[in-house]
Amino acid sequence: MKQSKKIAVTGGIGSGKSLVLSNLKKWGYAVFSCDEIYAELCTEEEFLRGLARLFPFAVKEGALDRATLSSVVFSDSGAREKLNGYTHPLVMERLFARMEGFPLSFAEVPLLFESGYEKDFDGVIVVLREKKARVEAVKRRSGLTEEEVLKRMDSQFGYGSLPEGCFALSNDGTEEELCGRLKEIVASL
Repeated sequence: MKQSKKIAVTGGIGSGKSLVLSNLKKWGYAVFSCDEIYAELCTEEEFLRGLARLFPFAVKEGALDRATLSSVVFSDSGAREKLNGYTHPLVMERLFARMEGFPLSFAEVPLLFESGYEKDFDGVIVVLREKKARVEAVKRRSGLTEEEVLKRMDSQFGYGSLPEGCFALSNDGTEEELCGRLKEIVASL
């Protein structure tokens, strides 16, 4: 039986990870998203009960108050570590279960290096994009202020120098250029 390869796609907020996954999906590859798994978990009572034990103010009437939780975790690194310590293992457990059985699959993992899961993948693609373009992209899609976006960026891995063995994928040109380089990376896998 052929061994399956699990590839992480990561990068800072607004770098274009979703665009990369969208193209991979279009090309017929199995793709998964940690953000989607997290959103799924946020609808489950057991998960919300656990979250409420850690952050009682963040769960109101059985639903997550994302804005309140975000305002706390992006201004308090201890709270962010506590949240990540609870959510990341649950998200990653589901992710790896879903990736099983595919010869080559890709997963969007926003906080890969921050959470130390890079060693659990057979390869890592890091999407890189100029900071100003990232800020504008996040402001457009989320309605956050520039200050809020920068706070989130400051809480993430620096991406100034990449760990050995990562594939760097620039998203500073056209989508066509991005796809051309992505095809080269996929072919080398």
